Amino acid sequence: MIARPSVRTASKALRCLQCGQRRGYAAAASGFNYQTGDSAGIKYASRDVPGQMTTLALVAKAGTRYEFLPGLAEGLEKFAFRNTERRSALRIVRETELLGSEVYATHSRETLSLNAKFLRKDLPYFMELLSEVAGKTQYLPYIFEEEVFGHIKFAQKNFLANPEALALDSAHGVAFHRGLGSSIHPAASGPTSKYLDHATISAYASTAYAKSNIAVVANGADNAEVGKWVGEFFGDYQVSPVQGAPQLSSSQSKYYGGEERIAHAGGNAIVLGFSGSSSATGGFYKPEVAVLAALLGGQSSIKWSSGFSLLSKAGLNYPSASIKTKSHIYSDAGLLTVTITGGAKDVAGVAFDAVKTLNAIAAGEFSNEDFKKAVAYAKFAELEYGESQSAGVQLTGSGLVQGGKPYQIEETSSAIGGVTSEKLKQAAKSILEHKASVSAVGDLHLLPFAEELGLKV
Repeated sequence: MIARPSVRTASKALRCLQCGQRRGYAAAASGFNYQTGDSAGIKYASRDVPGQMTTLALVAKAGTRYEFLPGLAEGLEKFAFRNTERRSALRIVRETELLGSEVYATHSRETLSLNAKFLRKDLPYFMELLSEVAGKTQYLPYIFEEEVFGHIKFAQKNFLANPEALALDSAHGVAFHRGLGSSIHPAASGPTSKYLDHATISAYASTAYAKSNIAVVANGADNAEVGKWVGEFFGDYQVSPVQGAPQLSSSQSKYYGGEERIAHAGGNAIVLGFSGSSSATGGFYKPEVAVLAALLGGQSSIKWSSGFSLLSKAGLNYPSASIKTKSHIYSDAGLLTVTITGGAKDVAGVAFDAVKTLNAIAAGEFSNEDFKKAVAYAKFAELEYGESQSAGVQLTGSGLVQGGKPYQIEETSSAIGGVTSEKLKQAAKSILEHKASVSAVGDLHLLPFAEELGLKV
């Protein structure tokens, strides 16, 4: 048996710990916002969060939306951290390993990022490394043939073997056609090799990494120090793309809607897509879409519980089905998706229930308690996502290169908190009045058509 004094001491310590945690969270919250600046003509942003680690990214407006030939964004990503004018790929690997750090590249529909995670004291080294990778990579033919193209084909095959990823990519294609609708991974069976070589990737890089197209973002670094090193290492970059180089242009995104069906033996997936919200840094931000996504839901955040979301409850009748609702945000448009995977019959059943649920929300048939939970969960998800270093860096970098505005987590959370039940109802009603973007992948004999679900396409 534990003595009473010990219990009282433990309880007091727990209260002190909880109190300290609350104070720590409040202190951290005030540091969520980014400070911005301009050095040598390049936009940069940072937030000096406590800790010994720094996350740094060079974000370029060079995602699949802007490529002038298919596969260029992925090709440019795969060339990152290979041979530069001063460093071999082996040297980059060995130096970053010795510093206990990590470097990698990623691309999305709108941006390509060179990323590094390292100890705070090593900021100058990694600022120089990213500037060199962006401005002085050697796009050598033998590296392309032996390594880069092989990695591209491997990524394509993995993508085509994944029904969920294929359906989501297809939904973007029917929703936006070109631009945001361009495939995130070009098809391995398509004419990629016809368009892609080291020379076209080099031409794409010369435009992508011009000063007007890039931003530098850091988490865990002093703003003045970031500005200093940006000016030091990026000052000699081209202000604008080289004359004669292809331009990375894209018109205002337009939502079309439509339907695509793809036979696949590897599984079943349906994506129900609807015109959504832009990012908070864009001009078409609708915080009510985030709340609608939370109310629809699908996957519970609590183990052994179905959760409060409407689709998670509906999914109890379809044991093999997995359901996810997400608001995909971009600079000038968005796509709200309900993604359903699993056995064909269960996927079809959930798809019918999902449309019924959307119609019920549009009619205001949801409880006030569920509405409050959806707002709270949407705020929590935003805070959790924005607090993570990689997400905050990507959102801010994209905001800076697209419109010069950083992502500020507190502003976005506040906007979500201001959503009313009437705004939520109108958001559901609006998306049902317009065309949906429906993609079915798998057993097409059992998977329903959009018209059968009651959706306009």
